[in-house]
Amino acid sequence: MSVLITGGAGFIGSHVADKAIEAGHSIAVVDNLSTGNRANVNRRARFYRLDICSPRLEGIFKKEKPEVVIHHAAQINVRHSVKEPAFDAKVNIIGSLNILECARKTGVRKVIYASSGGARYGEPEYLPCDELHPVSPICHYGVSKHTVEHYLYLYRHLYGLDYTILAYANVYGPRQDPKGEAGVVSIFISRLASGEQAVIFGSGRQTRDFVYVGDVADANILAMRKRTRSRYFNIGTNCETSVNQIYREIASAMKSGLKPIHAPSVPGEIRRIRLDIRPAARELGWKPMTGLREGVGKTVAWYIDAHKNGMRAGGRR
Repeated sequence: MSVLITGGAGFIGSHVADKAIEAGHSIAVVDNLSTGNRANVNRRARFYRLDICSPRLEGIFKKEKPEVVIHHAAQINVRHSVKEPAFDAKVNIIGSLNILECARKTGVRKVIYASSGGARYGEPEYLPCDELHPVSPICHYGVSKHTVEHYLYLYRHLYGLDYTILAYANVYGPRQDPKGEAGVVSIFISRLASGEQAVIFGSGRQTRDFVYVGDVADANILAMRKRTRSRYFNIGTNCETSVNQIYREIASAMKSGLKPIHAPSVPGEIRRIRLDIRPAARELGWKPMTGLREGVGKTVAWYIDAHKNGMRAGGRR
């Protein structure tokens, strides 16, 4: 199958590309490298350095003729979205519209869209959040990511373009760049590896649903293959982990006795989240396979190895 992956030089997208290539698919990657790393791109993938807002994107679609598009390119930083909402909307909404138009014009069969399983819901009314939970984002990033879901529905209704939305919990793992992407696990590891105290915003009692990147990549591969009734799936673990707890797991894995520093809470960030993943299990046949301790251990080992070899944190081993 011919597959085009936007954001395929980034943290999650590069893992999806690797899994797809392992499964025998023909992969093209589009990434402007604003936060992605060229070293992440699988050598067997065809790479195009291009912004998803560019009018030249259609030419790549015509050349590659993808059957499936996996859309990961995005502005993903909540704090940056609050600071520069117009830029956030340009990348996440206008860029996604450009992709959908290219898909419509070139006969793409299906789009798999990486959405947010935390920011879209806002402060949860109940836990775990399921697909019927009200959508009430409290940051610009959540609004922009959710807006594209309406366009996906519209393009299916008007043009028959199939889609699957995968709403991710807090993804962590190898290649997550502590300087270029939002990700508390990679940030804590980077600080402790440098012998510096990590900063926890707020009390640290706020919770997240941490899911390992390899498991997320598996969900994408299943979504490519499966025809499902639902078109929206939460991808997480259905477990709440506090920021204080994840810090303790990382410090233990790194054998660090450094204590964190606490700073004021960040506007736009939710207090608690946990995702109901039962529909993904029923229809995609997906479930998370990597426990938190195992995933943190793998991520720490990768970071230390990459750092030892003088490699930027986002690069491949």
